[in-house]
Amino acid sequence: MEPRILEKLADVSSGPGVYIIRDRKGTVIYVGKAKNLKNRLSSYFRKPVHTNLKTAVLVEKTASFDTIVTASENDALMLESNLIKRHRPRYNVILRDDKRYPSLRLDPAEPYPNLQVVRKVARDGALYFGPYTAPGAMYRTLKVINKHFKLRKCKNSVLRNRTRPCLNYQMGGCLGPCCLDVDPAAYGEIVREVVLFLKGRTQDLIRKVQEEMLAAAENPEKYELAAELRDKMLALQRAVEQQVVISRDFKDRDIIGVANTGATSLITLLAVRSGYLSGSRHFRFDDTLADNAEMVEAFIRQYYEKASFIPKEILSPTVIENTLLLETALGKLKGASVKILTPQRGEKVRLVEMARQNAVDELRRLTSGEAARAALLSTLQQRLHMDRLPERIECFDNSNMLGTSPVSGMVVFRNGAPSRKDYRKYILKTIEKPDDYAAMAEVLKRRYGKGEASAPLPDLLMVDGGKGQLNIAAAVMRELGIDGAFHLIGIAKKDEAAGETRDKIYLPGRANPVNLERDEAVYHLLQQIRDEAHRFAISFHRRRRGKQALSSALDGVPGVGPARRRALLRHFGSIKKIRAATLEELRAVPGISQAVAEALIAALRQ
Repeated sequence: MEPRILEKLADVSSGPGVYIIRDRKGTVIYVGKAKNLKNRLSSYFRKPVHTNLKTAVLVEKTASFDTIVTASENDALMLESNLIKRHRPRYNVILRDDKRYPSLRLDPAEPYPNLQVVRKVARDGALYFGPYTAPGAMYRTLKVINKHFKLRKCKNSVLRNRTRPCLNYQMGGCLGPCCLDVDPAAYGEIVREVVLFLKGRTQDLIRKVQEEMLAAAENPEKYELAAELRDKMLALQRAVEQQVVISRDFKDRDIIGVANTGATSLITLLAVRSGYLSGSRHFRFDDTLADNAEMVEAFIRQYYEKASFIPKEILSPTVIENTLLLETALGKLKGASVKILTPQRGEKVRLVEMARQNAVDELRRLTSGEAARAALLSTLQQRLHMDRLPERIECFDNSNMLGTSPVSGMVVFRNGAPSRKDYRKYILKTIEKPDDYAAMAEVLKRRYGKGEASAPLPDLLMVDGGKGQLNIAAAVMRELGIDGAFHLIGIAKKDEAAGETRDKIYLPGRANPVNLERDEAVYHLLQQIRDEAHRFAISFHRRRRGKQALSSALDGVPGVGPARRRALLRHFGSIKKIRAATLEELRAVPGISQAVAEALIAALRQ
């Protein structure tokens, strides 16, 4: 610890505020709040020994700190949240974005709302259901809704431009608001039923449908309607049978469970709606210095800030310091009171224990998988005679068709698992004819020839090909002056015609391939990385070739410029589908007039 820290500590205010801790590079590594700044910072820096390992690590890495005094604890809470978002300190609890998980969106403000699958929740007045961590469950829910609730299925752009109802209307799955005079009140009733279903109020909905069915059955002219309502009721009852009842009071609540092991912590959130378990989610935090109470508080603040639904009750496994402030903030977001409880007895203690056990099981599954991958990487290091563990592995593959549209794809595996956020696509610029060696040289120079900007470098670079490709990679590394900065291998496909049964792994300067017959797991990992690079490059090439084909086919069509080409591609996806589209379907695309649609049909069907 720096000596000047104790000197600075003497001048710290005893009021509420926020403290910002930096390391020797000046990087913000932790942001915290305190009711009494002097007391909190003294608990860090005046103690000679810390029994808490996390606090000891923080003190060890601290080079300086700053404080900001606020008028109240509530102001400190808000300021801390803003500073964490700005600096994203390594040792704070930072919730990852949920864009990757799909949600269902329904906007009641639209004349005839429909369900849309979205990956980002916005505060736009619409209703959001989810996010669904298992997309399969979401699509099963959509299947039930599409079959038994007559919401429209078409997009807004199609709704505005249709001249006759689609096949869904003819099959009885839609009321046809695109073209027919549909009573908004009747459609609104369907919307309310769908909302009940998605909110987990299925029992209420079943009772409503049953009453309507019995009323329809008394009228001989409404037997078909009664049969339709019966089928809907049975489908809803099957959906309820698949749900798990975990609470006898049938309330909405979220339950938080926490598990820790080493530097890794995990929070599990169980969502209970009307007493039924509607879903569970897991959130992993590495290297955080917060204890469980601080971690749960930070999680609640960050998660519900963007959540599509806030229940009236949240069960926490530990007492939170700023419970009242959090309840007030959540109440403003919800528009109703919210309670954060730490149960001490009764059924709610059982629910918190259930969440904790789910967190323990999930963390055990994660860490056991990571331990297995670490052992696998250690074996790979030994077999390839590496001087380091191959924590980051990069692999390239090139793709073209007779030399046209040449591209390359780079995939990255971190700690034995795909790291898709690090994948990269390259459109090759210097290749005019099929030449795998020239393609590999270009892409490697572009990836590693930027000096410090090329960081992070891999521990292991794998090229798809035999000795030739490997020699090209080695030559490029020498040319760039980074020979020896990381290890190289090449992987060549087996020659089945020559009787080969295994792919071959080559090392620079070694004539014979590496024998991995006794290390099947290592062999399959390298195969998996190569196959993923191949898949990534091929899919990128197909998309690029498809766009070029579309652009080429539409060139010269009167009235179709770049903007309309993009609109057509977004709407139909391929030139084949555009060619098969009817005049009405073409006019449904934003910006396509009657004259342009007729010109498209004339040009594409010659």
